[in-house]
Amino acid sequence: MHRYLLLMISCFIGLGAHAQYTETINSNRPGNSQGAFAVGRDVFEVEAGPHFGQDKHDLTHTKTTIFGADYELRYGLFMEELEINLRGDFLFANQKYQMGGIEQSVSYSNFRQNTLGVKYLIYDPYKKRDLEGPNLYSWKANHGIHWRDLIPAISVYAGANLLFGDRPEAYPFFGDEDSGVSPQVAIITQNNWGPFVFVMNFIADRLTEDHKRYSGIFTLTHAVSQKFSVFGEFQFIKDDFYSDDLLRLGGAFLLSPDLQFDLSGLVNFKDTPGRWQIGAGVSYRLDMHSIDVKLDDGSESKMDKKMKKKAEKDQKKKDPAKNTKDNPGKLE
Repeated sequence: MHRYLLLMISCFIGLGAHAQYTETINSNRPGNSQGAFAVGRDVFEVEAGPHFGQDKHDLTHTKTTIFGADYELRYGLFMEELEINLRGDFLFANQKYQMGGIEQSVSYSNFRQNTLGVKYLIYDPYKKRDLEGPNLYSWKANHGIHWRDLIPAISVYAGANLLFGDRPEAYPFFGDEDSGVSPQVAIITQNNWGPFVFVMNFIADRLTEDHKRYSGIFTLTHAVSQKFSVFGEFQFIKDDFYSDDLLRLGGAFLLSPDLQFDLSGLVNFKDTPGRWQIGAGVSYRLDMHSIDVKLDDGSESKMDKKMKKKAEKDQKKKDPAKNTKDNPGKLE
């Protein structure tokens, strides 16, 4: 595990957003993690794309070719911090295996994931920093590294996995005893470090099933320019039915404020099965956000107060005669 974490840190590079509603699209693609921030109130976002790959199992001597499409529908509901989303992945698979010296094949298809959930931002450290404003007297204070930069934005997520069809044939990507509905919960964190953004997802899945699944996703994205970003992602999965360690790499191109295209690839670190996958996708935002939410209650920021106090002190120094108890600096 430690070598994979070191590999993750050395490879990752990523992009993110400083607020709930942003002027440009705030997509979770092309990685598999969720960012801590919602899309914004009255914003509807579609993120989808096809992928192609292969699983090769050395013990069972099977080779499975997979073609699928993953998708996510997101909507900002009631407030800036709240988002409802539907995340899914539909697969067509063809598996080849040897029987009696003759190669056989079987094909099947269904949803690998179909999860309806709600995400809520419970803590945003960047909101207070925006209110304080920049330090006008120190370049180092504005651009240096501070301990507070390690404090992330935090969201909580709760959802329900939805499986369709009769068992067990309809569930080729799960165990035969899986029920039609099972819960999923997650804690999501996000750190914004200038052009870098680091996201962590800690997920407990299928909690009512016999084989519960626990996973962690760590994504680092880097904005190379205003249009282009690259990312790296490490994911571990622990499950009696399937466990793995996955590495994803890729990039995204922002064609317009509401439209993004992406490419990505996936590999794992074992041969039971060995996996690879390539994919492409698009993210499109329908922006109906018409009301800008105020960052404060209308009071002055700390920086405004400091500048006002400084101006008052300078005025007192220039005209001390006006700064008496009876005439405390009021201009005539």
